[in-house]
Amino acid sequence: MNDSFITALNTQKATTNWMDAIAHNMTNIYTPGFREEQVNFKTFLGGVVSDNYSNKVSQGKSTPGTDPANLFLEGKGFFLTKTAEGKSVYTRLGEFAFDSEGVYRHRNGNTLQGYILNDKGEIMQGTKSISADLYQETAFKGGSLDIPTANIKLWIDPHNGKYLGKYDDYEIKEDGTIYGKADSGKRTVPLYRIATRNFHNSAALFEFKEGQFIETEESGKPVLGVGQIRSGLLEMSNVSFKDNISYFQMAKLQMEISNKLISSNKDLLEEALRLVGQ
Repeated sequence: MNDSFITALNTQKATTNWMDAIAHNMTNIYTPGFREEQVNFKTFLGGVVSDNYSNKVSQGKSTPGTDPANLFLEGKGFFLTKTAEGKSVYTRLGEFAFDSEGVYRHRNGNTLQGYILNDKGEIMQGTKSISADLYQETAFKGGSLDIPTANIKLWIDPHNGKYLGKYDDYEIKEDGTIYGKADSGKRTVPLYRIATRNFHNSAALFEFKEGQFIETEESGKPVLGVGQIRSGLLEMSNVSFKDNISYFQMAKLQMEISNKLISSNKDLLEEALRLVGQ
């Protein structure tokens, strides 16, 4: 026979973890790029316990950014960034900007990755070009071309402040292509295409820092992301206020039942001890 006291204690602990996750979600409901944390449960003979945590993968709404270089990814996937050690880190929070040397960086210092383009807008793999059709076809099939990415750098000429010494400005299109602009916008040249990645099980990515993810065995290897990129915007949290209020009510009821079971078992134990002592 199951021990109801142990069952109640296990359920109480699992419910506490659940309520902590709900509180964390509600605290970050307006935090750009925040992914809603979800608690999974499993049962066994000793009651309910919390299983692995996962992140909600649905799209958050857009909001105006703080820099024209901020990015909003509308679709499935993550921006690919690299640490100073070359480690791949994935994020939905597009708080990017060009530093004083023209390097495109996240606010945490990681560099945004992209593909180098030729003047036709084709991705370059060494000295060979990859056609846009092949790139898109591979992306929609969920595959990944083995093309190395590079740090995006619009070299700023310290003498005239222009990008690459000859471009006055830049523009980011919805497909992630970065164009250098000159002659008051009359001349545009494709320079980079922003790299995005997706996963067959993106909910299983490991969030080692707020809004920063790395791949795991459960997430699988990265494939090409599919979506549109909009500059000057950021993605808001994908936390559902309504859903989390509902979860909190359920967790509250579960906690009350667990506490009542613990209290009842305590009363029964005290009565048993009293009878034995007579």
